[in-house]
Amino acid sequence: MLSRVANHIYWLGRYLERAENYARFIDVNFNLMQDLPVDMKEQWMPLVAATGDLELYNQHNDGFDSKKVLFFLAFDERNPNSILSTVRSARENARIIRENLSKETWEKSNELYYMLLEGVEKKIWKKEDPRAFFEKVKNQILLLYGIADSSLARTEGWYFRQLGQFLERADKTSRILDVKYHILLPSEDEIGTPLDFLHWMALLKSVTAFNTYRRVYGNIAPASVVEFLVMNKYFPRSIYYCIKEAESCLHHISGNSEGGFNNSAERAIGELRSKLEFGDVGEIIAYGLHEYLDELQIKINSISNCINSNYFIIRDNFSSQSTPQE
Repeated sequence: MLSRVANHIYWLGRYLERAENYARFIDVNFNLMQDLPVDMKEQWMPLVAATGDLELYNQHNDGFDSKKVLFFLAFDERNPNSILSTVRSARENARIIRENLSKETWEKSNELYYMLLEGVEKKIWKKEDPRAFFEKVKNQILLLYGIADSSLARTEGWYFRQLGQFLERADKTSRILDVKYHILLPSEDEIGTPLDFLHWMALLKSVTAFNTYRRVYGNIAPASVVEFLVMNKYFPRSIYYCIKEAESCLHHISGNSEGGFNNSAERAIGELRSKLEFGDVGEIIAYGLHEYLDELQIKINSISNCINSNYFIIRDNFSSQSTPQE
């Protein structure tokens, strides 16, 4: 496969996953706002901080009310990581490699893009409760995943798309979990209170993990939630699961069936997978959840850079894609 084509397929996977997860970012805050006591003030600034785009937001906005933040995260074309920007980039990547995609994949990508343009026209960010719109965005992207799962051959292109999707999902799961640090824990006095449990429950629901978590662990406990979202081997949005699947994709691409590593990307992802596999949630809590997640995000960015240097050659302007948030 040409490196240029592989590059576009990889970033198609990343951009779609990024858009879906930004819809989840918005959902986690709205879930909280609906259940918080009426005397508690809405907190939107930490949500922007958790995405890594706080500096960019401050360049174009004054203050952090819900409408400004929603517009910035969902529709602002000046934000390269907004849902509209990432869906537009995904659609452009799909257009360039259209011959490598199924007809249905291209059509649903188009539908998603025009759905967002309609959201701009209707000024969705100004509505009192826009969650239904963002639910439609998530469902449209999940539909795209389902079409790909049932219609694409498991060749190199498939594994590059999966690689991009799982790396992006690992990064965004860490950032959604980091929202707990930024937003959901305003003071140490609230740790262990009913309000604290409400926060953790909303967080689990935002990654569609609540029911699965309850079947595995039963009662909600902060350490168990962290263990579930970081190190669970079976939940498809846990960080460990995503890194393990991304490593498997790299091995399929390189033809490495004997273990070990063939290049710097496989070495970097193998080191991170091993750290997660043999980690201990108690050590994470003792070290500091925010600090641990921050280091993890840096490692995922490093893996992405290794993939770029090993597999992709920048030949044109569009090959230089938007990098993950620092």
